[in-house]
Amino acid sequence: MENVIIIGSGPAAHTAAIYCGRADLKPLMFEGMMAGGVASGGQLTTTTEIENYPGFPEGIDGSALMLRMKKQSLNCGTTIQTSTINKVDLSVNPFKVFSGKQSFTTHSIIIATGATARRLNIPGEDKLWQKGISACAVCDGALPFFRNKTLVVIGGGDTAVEEALHLTKFASVVKVVVRRDVLRASKAMQDKFFRNKKIEVLWNTNVIKTIGDNSLENLEIKNNQTGKESIIEASGLFYAVGHTPNTDFLEKQIKTDKSGYIITKPGSTVTNIPGVFACGDVQDSKYRQAITAAGSGCMAALEVEKFLNETN
Repeated sequence: MENVIIIGSGPAAHTAAIYCGRADLKPLMFEGMMAGGVASGGQLTTTTEIENYPGFPEGIDGSALMLRMKKQSLNCGTTIQTSTINKVDLSVNPFKVFSGKQSFTTHSIIIATGATARRLNIPGEDKLWQKGISACAVCDGALPFFRNKTLVVIGGGDTAVEEALHLTKFASVVKVVVRRDVLRASKAMQDKFFRNKKIEVLWNTNVIKTIGDNSLENLEIKNNQTGKESIIEASGLFYAVGHTPNTDFLEKQIKTDKSGYIITKPGSTVTNIPGVFACGDVQDSKYRQAITAAGSGCMAALEVEKFLNETN
């Protein structure tokens, strides 16, 4: 019987593990085996350089940061299994957690499985991912090799508009590829967007190929009305087409919003099921930053400790 099982291995999960370990809760973490198509450590393992995580003034490789977090979790008394949780039973108490043929029981659960950025499977995408292609302009847009270059954003909603505006701080020009002839973003966001002289919109357009050897250099685009194809310069390509929260294994046993993000009590990590807590990107569709995920992991651990003290 476990006090707490942590499902996930990103900043939220490891921060929760560190706090739970220091509280002598002997947490058991399942870090996943390519869960959601991402290595243990979460999305940061696909980021080559992080400049906005406090404590690393020179920046740090994403995988290196996650290895440090893992080492700290282990040092604080966390047991880590490199396997994926594929099913849970939240209808019983204690809860049951399943990994393949193995099953575990626990008094509490912290869900920190994150969200996976949607990709477009454009030819060349895999080769150039994090070599000019990213799904987070706020995370990567300020990196030196993007500065004063032509950058491209794909999308037409609020996220795409926000990311394009953010990138104008660093780029020489930001081209926004929109597959329709209108934006879905709010009017207030559109007003800011169209006033910015660094932004150029390519309407009714799709990116059909990425071009580059060691880094992104150009994009092949196609006008979906005329069929005309052309090549444009691009040192950076940013997807702003949404994320998918990794909640399928929960099989709708917990309350989520229409997009699948776990709903928590405002200002907390408490879910609708007592003893089950959610932190990080799996319940945060707004900020999606490593540092905010880590903060919510701390919250989850403190709330688990309080829950266990009150119920045991």
